[in-house]
Amino acid sequence: MAVKYHQIETDIKNLILSEEIKPGDKLPSENILAKKYEVSRQTVRKALADLEVEGYIYAVHGSGTFCSDASRFKKESKDIAVVMTYLSDYIFPKVISGIDSVLEENGYSIILKNTGNSRSREIRCLEELIEKNIDGIIIEPSKSNVFCKHKDLYDKLDKYGIPYIFIQGEYSVMENKTHVLMDDEKGAYLLTRYLIDLGHRNIVGVFKSDDTQGQNRHMGYARALAEGGIAYDPKKIIWFYTEDRAVHPYVNLQEMIKKGEAIDAVVAYNDQIAFHLIKAIREMGLRVPEDISITGYDNSQAQGNSGINLTTVAHPQEELGKIAARMLLSMIKGEQNEKRVIIEPELIIGNSCRKKNE
Repeated sequence: MAVKYHQIETDIKNLILSEEIKPGDKLPSENILAKKYEVSRQTVRKALADLEVEGYIYAVHGSGTFCSDASRFKKESKDIAVVMTYLSDYIFPKVISGIDSVLEENGYSIILKNTGNSRSREIRCLEELIEKNIDGIIIEPSKSNVFCKHKDLYDKLDKYGIPYIFIQGEYSVMENKTHVLMDDEKGAYLLTRYLIDLGHRNIVGVFKSDDTQGQNRHMGYARALAEGGIAYDPKKIIWFYTEDRAVHPYVNLQEMIKKGEAIDAVVAYNDQIAFHLIKAIREMGLRVPEDISITGYDNSQAQGNSGINLTTVAHPQEELGKIAARMLLSMIKGEQNEKRVIIEPELIIGNSCRKKNE
């Protein structure tokens, strides 16, 4: 029975993939297939049920079984979609370069998509990609800390057999999917612990609220304070959103300084924000690191004219991209993968921090 069942499924798949059976075509009846393969209707039903789950066919009650439009996704295209929140600035080009180097070696091409960290744009990207013939998707979720209301689109990818990997963030409703992530909690913990070891006690934390990286980095910051015997003060936290990232941290830190609040160090969400904050501090007539120490995250070192070499956490951008690409290719081949690959953070010491009272 097992051999016959697999034979029926394989034969129908081949007919669909060769387009001898086209989308919308009606398949032979269970009786005809049972007679052709000399098996029971129960065996035929099992083969058809599996083909329906995989998205090749669909059943219409009282009318029969038909070839699904989803069948076109089963033909190898050698195209991989890479959906990023941003494409051309900060750490993203190196992540994409890592992905591309692995895919190119294996004969694949990239379809690049940019969401601008917008949930609605992510939805439009997925809707468009579902209509294309692609072999897989590497995606950085947009506003990953906001509840995902478009899980149905990812369910469609599962139904159509299109593998996908999340990088640099995760939706809570899809924690069981494959991810490649930094250990952001530990990274922020190492930075905050470093500042505490230098004697800093009044440490401001600046974190992004609409992605999981920001939430996890905040947790690492809070854990280091607790271990260092420093009371957590919510007034020393500056939360910001994607849309106000260029202004809100900058203005809020300056307001805190104007009010005379005790600040001797800042843990910034990333290097990009850190350099904005260095400018804000200097505009207030203070110096980095002499008056206020500051840390970044990602080791991008896009310092411009600041003259500061940030203390930060290494982000192996190209390697992260390579890991994700290799895992996706493995999934395309039907091989087993780890569900979560967590990259360990590494502290990079620069000149943006100094020992207190030196």
